[in-house]
Amino acid sequence: MDLDLESPPAVSALRESFGDRKPPDITRKITACVACRKQKIKCHMREGQMPCSRCKKRGLPCNVNRSLQTLLEDDVTWKGAIVQKMRRLEETVAAMAARIEMPEIQTRLSHPRSREDVTSPTLKASTTETSTEMNAHSRQNSQPKEFQEPFQRWRVIEDPQGGPASIPASCVSDPGRAGVPNNFSSACRPDLISTGLISLRHAQALFETYHLRLDHFLYRILGDHISLDSVRIASPLLTAAVCTVGALHSQSLGHLFETCYSEYKDLVRSQAFSRHVSEDDIRGLCVGAFWLHELSWALIGNAVRVASEINLHSGIYKALKGDRDGYLQARLYYLVYVCDHHFSIAYGRPPMSREGFIIDSASQLLETEHATENDARLISQVKEWSVLGRVFDTFGVDVDTPIAPQTLPQLRRYSISLDTWFADWNEKFKANQNVGNYPQKGVGFHFHFAKLYLCSHAFRGIPVSEDASNCMSPELEDIANTGVLSAMSILRVIVSDHEFRSFLNGLPLYFDTMLAFAVIFLLKVATKFASVIRIDTVKIISLVTDTVSALSDITQQMHKHHLLVTISEGLARLLSGCQMPMGSYHEASLQPSHIEERQGAIDMGWIENMASFDFQTHFPHLDEWWLHYNTSTGPSG
Repeated sequence: MDLDLESPPAVSALRESFGDRKPPDITRKITACVACRKQKIKCHMREGQMPCSRCKKRGLPCNVNRSLQTLLEDDVTWKGAIVQKMRRLEETVAAMAARIEMPEIQTRLSHPRSREDVTSPTLKASTTETSTEMNAHSRQNSQPKEFQEPFQRWRVIEDPQGGPASIPASCVSDPGRAGVPNNFSSACRPDLISTGLISLRHAQALFETYHLRLDHFLYRILGDHISLDSVRIASPLLTAAVCTVGALHSQSLGHLFETCYSEYKDLVRSQAFSRHVSEDDIRGLCVGAFWLHELSWALIGNAVRVASEINLHSGIYKALKGDRDGYLQARLYYLVYVCDHHFSIAYGRPPMSREGFIIDSASQLLETEHATENDARLISQVKEWSVLGRVFDTFGVDVDTPIAPQTLPQLRRYSISLDTWFADWNEKFKANQNVGNYPQKGVGFHFHFAKLYLCSHAFRGIPVSEDASNCMSPELEDIANTGVLSAMSILRVIVSDHEFRSFLNGLPLYFDTMLAFAVIFLLKVATKFASVIRIDTVKIISLVTDTVSALSDITQQMHKHHLLVTISEGLARLLSGCQMPMGSYHEASLQPSHIEERQGAIDMGWIENMASFDFQTHFPHLDEWWLHYNTSTGPSG
């Protein structure tokens, strides 16, 4: 068979490499049917059409076996059609590249790959891709294209539809990103399943652990993704985050945590300087920030940066007009905002995400057609952290200076704002099929956390001495007592509410941190400041003891890398250094030497050196519990 088709250079090179420059010429064809060949008689077939005269006359089935020649003919026909399609496809892509002004694509089309790139593709894939791209630990060594070509990437542009009142920097553009979808590079990368780090079956189980429970504590970070396949297509980074956090909270698959955690860190590292980051990559950063304490601050910092870069905050304008994409963007920005405040204000750091129209308009999002109860829970958090952000801005982090009397009215107003917030949201939510009564109970828990943070400011600059009983004004003492009551309310929930105790192996890091703060706050008040405010020291120590015992029971079933496991052990050691006869608690609170006598059993220096009760002062000292705690290897020592 002679096809009038000229093979392109790439096809000719491929054929030559396999010794197949052109199809072999085979002239002998099979023209007899199976029945006639079996009888070894001549087969009369008119113009090669079946059935033959003998089979037709006798009513026999007439079939002709396909010969090598016919197979080759069909193969050549198929190859010819593919070549024509490839040519048309290249012409179409070239036309598109010229239309959207992407000369780099046109350059690739006009300069075909070298012979080494088009020959032996199977061997090339097995020796090159397996050793570089498919190896998770070598991914960091492969530089993105933007790092290989760092020059001449910005250009001046003019939007013909825009007016003078445009964004100032919109007049310059990065041609490397123009016209490229945000998820272009992310979705093309292999994930920890395709690289063989974990099996598909295990990944599915980890996804279900996260999707069916953990994600509902944080108002559905996954959004529209309801399957592992959807998450894998969206972002390898999000896939690794879900599997890592799922392994941290799985009893049967907890052994996969180190593998998933290492891969997640590699993907975060490779993403840090990428210009092609998708909204789903931001979800992956938030998932890790909420649950992985070693990486949380770095992850949320990167998430805030990327969210600003892709203008997530502008989605609220489209969302309020009913646009679903705008709704999803605004919702994701609110998640970033809450996560950022979790890991900034609680640690004495200024939040990186800003207030503005999108925060002021949060309640309006609930009036759109796309809003759900999960959105209402998320917006309630935005409202609470907006108040706490103003508290941070007003009082700062100077814990050694007492609250100025003229600022007490403002502190009272913040307290009223939190009371109003609690009244607005306490009865809003019903039971959730995935996390029980957490939506409603979580409102109360967050309220007591917020009140404890606010009222702990009353202890700023208060000296630790026996004559400190008159150093606090009655109004300030009232605020301090409110803080003590909030801390005690937090511990009572842990001791008495069995359902809430079941949530602790799933709630994000903020809960672990605040729980530790509440315990230490009460311990310090009972042992060092009992003369400053009127409290029942014995009752407080008893409540702390019950809480530490409850945490010890709860953490028995947790993964060894869970932060609450380390906190529980640290609180137990701390409490053991404060143990004394019940009748002498109050006396001991005025005589620090009683505590110092027990320092042979545990180093209590960090708590002895704490000069105030401000929220922020505790966490640098708390870090001594896990300062050398490496998530990938477990607690040291």
